[in-house]
Amino acid sequence: MRRLLRHTAVLALALVQAVASASGLQVSPVTLTLQATQNAEGLWLSNTGDTVVHAQVRVYHWAQENGAEKLTPSRELLVSPPMVQLAASDRQLIRVIRTGVPAGTVEGSYRVVIDELPVEMKEKKGLQLVLRYSVPIFIAAAGAQSSEPQLAWSLRREEGQAVLEVANTGGMHAQLADVEFLDTVGRRTPVHAGLLGYVLPGARMRWPLKTSAEAFALGGILETKINGNATQEKIPPLPRAR
Repeated sequence: MRRLLRHTAVLALALVQAVASASGLQVSPVTLTLQATQNAEGLWLSNTGDTVVHAQVRVYHWAQENGAEKLTPSRELLVSPPMVQLAASDRQLIRVIRTGVPAGTVEGSYRVVIDELPVEMKEKKGLQLVLRYSVPIFIAAAGAQSSEPQLAWSLRREEGQAVLEVANTGGMHAQLADVEFLDTVGRRTPVHAGLLGYVLPGARMRWPLKTSAEAFALGGILETKINGNATQEKIPPLPRAR
């Protein structure tokens, strides 16, 4: 019986993987920036799979409030076409169009959300997995204020866990990635590989870290990439738990 159950589980996993791998929806590029005087830009959707792909495209205004992401339907940007059908090896240009609203004094932030829609395939049984892409779209401010993000960092201990908090008082977003910590005695600790998240202009974000709070007890240097550029931030010793 155990052997039969194990064999069944392997077959089920293989089926899920086969169905999931059949989806070939790809999006390029993975982020867009429109200049202050630019009215439109484009995203390419492509189907690298062997079956037809249907997708819905929507655009949202993107804000960060109380450390949380907030998406609301956008009136400043439109996408065309909003519905797409892609044959195998086909691709489609999605235009992101401004509605004439002038650029503000800080960068505008939006997200284009692309949802793959389930397609009924009688010849294929089992779980059908569909993809979702959320592409950041930024509109540059009409002025020099958007030149650089201005970040304030803090690291604190909350219920035994280290929490990183970053505030951005600049006029441009900050993309944080590849975070490592080098303490005062030379010990290097990986904190977060890849994209950690964004801090939009005027926003404050916080991330609970999987790294033990004790790794930051002596203080040191937090190394990260901001918008692709390597940077260092001095972090004071993290007080020990009482």
